[in-house]
Amino acid sequence: MNNGLPLLARRLHKWIALVVGVQASVWTLSGFYMVAIDLDFIHGDHLIREEAPRSLETVALGDPLLAARAVPGATGVRLHRVLGRDVYIAAAPQGDVALDARNLERLPRPTDADIRRIAQQRFNGSEPIVGVELLNEVPFEIRGRRAPLWRVQFEGWNNPTLYFSASTGELLTRRHELWRVFDFLFGLHIMDYSERENPNNLLIRVFSWGALTLTLTGAWLLFYSFPRRKRRRSVA
Repeated sequence: MNNGLPLLARRLHKWIALVVGVQASVWTLSGFYMVAIDLDFIHGDHLIREEAPRSLETVALGDPLLAARAVPGATGVRLHRVLGRDVYIAAAPQGDVALDARNLERLPRPTDADIRRIAQQRFNGSEPIVGVELLNEVPFEIRGRRAPLWRVQFEGWNNPTLYFSASTGELLTRRHELWRVFDFLFGLHIMDYSERENPNNLLIRVFSWGALTLTLTGAWLLFYSFPRRKRRRSVA
């Protein structure tokens, strides 16, 4: 047998393992975290109190088409309920606009006190509010949203945080520490360290091919690890 081939397989396997092995460990650990914790819990569904079903007298509501026409460039209208009031929210290029669903008059933007009341109604917990802030820049953890928006933080080990629209008072999303850990590990898992959104970037493709090569060289090395039986010489 040519001793050069087993030596080549061993060297290739060793050096590829040194390069890919660290990332393979990251894939394993981050993947374990992402499957070990229930995804609904990560999404923060437990933080939100579901609104009880209620009857609605549609005859008392204004025409949603007129509500859309009242907002220039509106692309859609949805019915929402804020602080016990039925509200039409018109989606427009300049941002959502809230209108009274009965008389179609524009509603003023919610105040700090309004947001506190809404947050206490929607939060499914007994912890008190520790901070309310109107943000003019979108935090990284809710990237893709539009500023301005309200951030309401509650007391607790998990740092539960609710985000609300500054235009309508509508709940936008929620965050907590286990979600933040998940987001960080997801960025490591897909090797998108800046935006944490692109699982098809060049870096992860290179390392994926490296992991495949590591597997193939390991199989190649395994082939040479089993001794071959020598054929018995025939006795004349």
